[in-house]
Amino acid sequence: MQNVISYKSTPPALWTLYGKALTSGFNADKSPVIPKLSAELIGVSTDPSRLRQYASICGYRTGTKVPVTWPHILAFPLHLKLLTEKAFPLPLLGLVHLRNKITQLRPIAVGECMDIQVRLDNQESTDRGIEFDLVTEVSIGGQRVWESLSTNLYRQPDKSGGNSNAKSRPPALARLAHTLDVSAPESLGRHYGKVSGDLNPIHMHALSARLFGFPRAIAHGMWSKAHCIALLENEGWGDGAMTVSANFKKPLFLPGKARLDWEVSASRTEQLDFQLVNRKGDAPHLTGTIVKE
Repeated sequence: MQNVISYKSTPPALWTLYGKALTSGFNADKSPVIPKLSAELIGVSTDPSRLRQYASICGYRTGTKVPVTWPHILAFPLHLKLLTEKAFPLPLLGLVHLRNKITQLRPIAVGECMDIQVRLDNQESTDRGIEFDLVTEVSIGGQRVWESLSTNLYRQPDKSGGNSNAKSRPPALARLAHTLDVSAPESLGRHYGKVSGDLNPIHMHALSARLFGFPRAIAHGMWSKAHCIALLENEGWGDGAMTVSANFKKPLFLPGKARLDWEVSASRTEQLDFQLVNRKGDAPHLTGTIVKE
């Protein structure tokens, strides 16, 4: 049985993990197997000051309940701990965050004490490379109240024998009824990185992003998701028991302008479809759904 890396009240120190992230996984086997690593943080509470900063950066209203994306921030040190373990075979800085699905079984109050469990699971070989999930569960008083699946990709050459140069045309973007303008300042990556702990160089500054092939820094995918939810709260779609899914598409370069489109699903009144697109409306940064449970 796999041992669980356990912390009580205080998560692992991020600065030590940042150093490991720079050198992790560079001797990866061509057919790596991701181990069933697990970690937990027992008895963690929300820091009100940090929560206020997070709410301000993402656009959430402050109140007695934490935003639906907030537990992802509390779990981030555990995510980084697992991804920098010697047994984890892939380079952290080469991973691509493909999608994230959060299920909130009930709202979490600001003062509640939480237990967080994280594990690596669901490794799968695709034509793009290796995909796997970071599975996160939050419990309060022994009852699970929140869970998340974050799917990541490690790119590898297509071994299927097909024509790797033949790219299928992406499906046309849906036309959704409602629209809001979104603005992302140049400093966004640094501000969100500071409060979230995610200091990946592609988000911090144009100079560091260029080292990884990007012309400018790009917004964190989880900021984009959180900001969309924060804006949709005003439409009655950001609270209560719900599942929020997001697929991350094209980067949102900083500084940048975008557009949030949304409408209630034609087939299900308890579902809202939304997308964050460029100003022209022809290229998606993110597509997603909110389903009220």
